[in-house]
Amino acid sequence: MNTPPSARVSFGQTEINWDKLDKRRFYVVGAGLFTGVTVALYPVSVVKTRLQVASKEIAERSAFSVIKGILKNDGVPGLYRGFGTVITGAVPARIIFLTALETTKISAFKMIAPFELSEPTKAAIANGIAGMTASLFSQAVFVPIDVVSQKLMVQGYSGHAKYTGGIDVATKIIKSYGVRGLYRGFSLSVMTYSPSSAAWWASYGSSQRVIWRFLGYGGDSDAKTAAPSKSKIVLVQAAGGIIAGATASSITTPLDTIKTRLQVMGHQENRPSAKQVVKTLLAEDGWKGFYRGLGPRFFSMSAWGTTMILTYEYLKRLCATED
Repeated sequence: MNTPPSARVSFGQTEINWDKLDKRRFYVVGAGLFTGVTVALYPVSVVKTRLQVASKEIAERSAFSVIKGILKNDGVPGLYRGFGTVITGAVPARIIFLTALETTKISAFKMIAPFELSEPTKAAIANGIAGMTASLFSQAVFVPIDVVSQKLMVQGYSGHAKYTGGIDVATKIIKSYGVRGLYRGFSLSVMTYSPSSAAWWASYGSSQRVIWRFLGYGGDSDAKTAAPSKSKIVLVQAAGGIIAGATASSITTPLDTIKTRLQVMGHQENRPSAKQVVKTLLAEDGWKGFYRGLGPRFFSMSAWGTTMILTYEYLKRLCATED
């Protein structure tokens, strides 16, 4: 394979680079696989969002109470509010994200190759740069979808307005604020998701190398070591996903809470600014207010990240071209 030396794993080829993928199959099969993952994990996003926007008077202070309330009032469909909007925008957003991720990762590995860095450090830097770049590119599509879906997630909850669907939300936002209304919280989204994506991919890339070395792979002795089995590769990738989720959620939950509150505000004339949202959170709960929904967010990022990365790696194996 024409793989940069720093991008190779010396214990056996466990990474499939962008130039070795059947792109058409990758996008088509990937759309189906990731849609299935979204169906499974979407309710966690709904619960996390409701926890973040709940007013001080709302009694629901735990994920369990939120789930219980949703099921009581709306049944299982309540856990999928805004799902249609998310799925509609998810496909183009993921195409942009994954394309930018893979192409940037290759360039980043080449860029840092001359430096005398350890393999985990190189992986962290290259994956981090790729994750941040991919997030920046995908925000143009993702933010409007995020704004609309989050309003649907919290409609009728804690004083929030009700809508007939995603189109109704978008129409009312554009009527009140123009297209810029769909990009409410864009700066905070970039500030939240770009570092989150960078932290996630950096942690994932470096933790794998560390785990492999702990298991006896890596270093000069690799030539005498048998290549890891597929099951072992999957377990290491899953562990990397969990570590990445824990790292990213811990770092970015405060910004995500502020961003979510800004995005779900109603159409009133004097909507609060980010500074005012911060003051409100501090007044209501102190600093812990910024970590509302940390449990669901951690679970979401770990579960989504682990499931996504295993699906992603499986997808790349399915779409790998023959040498």
